[in-house]
Amino acid sequence: MAYQHTALQLDVAHAAQTLIARLGDAMTNFGNAMMTHSAGYARLQQVEALKAKTDAELAAMKIKREDIVQHVFRDLYYI
Repeated sequence: MAYQHTALQLDVAHAAQTLIARLGDAMTNFGNAMMTHSAGYARLQQVEALKAKTDAELAAMKIKREDIVQHVFRDLYYI
């Protein structure tokens, strides 16, 4: 007569399933972080580009030098 123990097989399957779920979560978190970083970096580049302009160029754009950050982030924050 043969005996089969399935508890070990179920534990391995559950561990594999958990590992795959955690890897998926990690990849999702990494992707979200990359998207957040790239969006923030683009705004930082825009702030730096506006800071490099002369006061006359900013006046033509109707932006005061002290309002550059508020201008770049105007869709996120209301100040």
